[in-house]
Amino acid sequence: MSLIYYKNCPLCGAAGIHLSLKAQDYTVSKETFEIWHCDACTGRFTQNIPTSGQIGRYYAAEEYISHTETKAGLVNRLYHSVRKITMRSKQNWVKSAANLKQGKLLDIGCGTGAFLHYMQQIGWSVTGLEPDAGARARAKELYNVAAQPVENLFSLETGQYDAITMWHVLEHVHEIHAYLQHLPVLLKPGGALLIAVPNYTSLDAQHYGPFWAAYDVPRHLYHFSPPSMEMLLQQYNIQVVKKHPMVFDAFYVSLLSEKYKTGHSGLVGGFIQGLRSYRKGLKKVDRCSSIVYECKVVNDNA
Repeated sequence: MSLIYYKNCPLCGAAGIHLSLKAQDYTVSKETFEIWHCDACTGRFTQNIPTSGQIGRYYAAEEYISHTETKAGLVNRLYHSVRKITMRSKQNWVKSAANLKQGKLLDIGCGTGAFLHYMQQIGWSVTGLEPDAGARARAKELYNVAAQPVENLFSLETGQYDAITMWHVLEHVHEIHAYLQHLPVLLKPGGALLIAVPNYTSLDAQHYGPFWAAYDVPRHLYHFSPPSMEMLLQQYNIQVVKKHPMVFDAFYVSLLSEKYKTGHSGLVGGFIQGLRSYRKGLKKVDRCSSIVYECKVVNDNA
């Protein structure tokens, strides 16, 4: 298998990088991967990753909920129980960021289409892109959502979207710089970009260390801190205007992390740590388990 080895930070290009920790793939392969740290931007990245053409086998698991909609196991049932709440939060963020009650939305990495279906129901015109053929089929079956292959991103009509969303997707994208360069081209003037990613500087990440479930190697190619996200986006004239806490992620991630750390369900310990991280995220968004970055494109001519 061909692997990608970085000599410079894949986020900012700096040479000052070093090994930070090693984490295991608990979902599929049980292999161990190195996570490296960049001193310049404070971003992290998974080293020796499979290429985009070879990483597919690491997604081949029934437990990978964004592709299968599985409700097997306590953690996945919890995910589904709070999804209605998070859907309402997401649609409120989109409407507020775009300053519209209805508009045109592009969701990249739409999975099985639940969010697109939700937005359709409140009057939005939606387009979904998803790399996994099985997930696209499930989107059609479950919600009658016709998601397109993600490769179609670069052939979409430019300047047509009021909002573009990437919910826990950017950390998976091999061609991260090509994506970020192209996204502003797809937005209407004044359009909004909302990107949700895990935050390795969160309280739960610090507590669980290499067992933190949101490292999710090797599927997560990058691991963001708030400063590294802002530095990355600035390279493409994308400005963070607001940050929103995804507070419920703390419970989902902590329950999984406790299971990885202890080898059993870890319900009590995971819930307690999730509650601590939840409270911290409410007080300070930069310590939240996952953060939504609400962004606008800065006009060079302004």
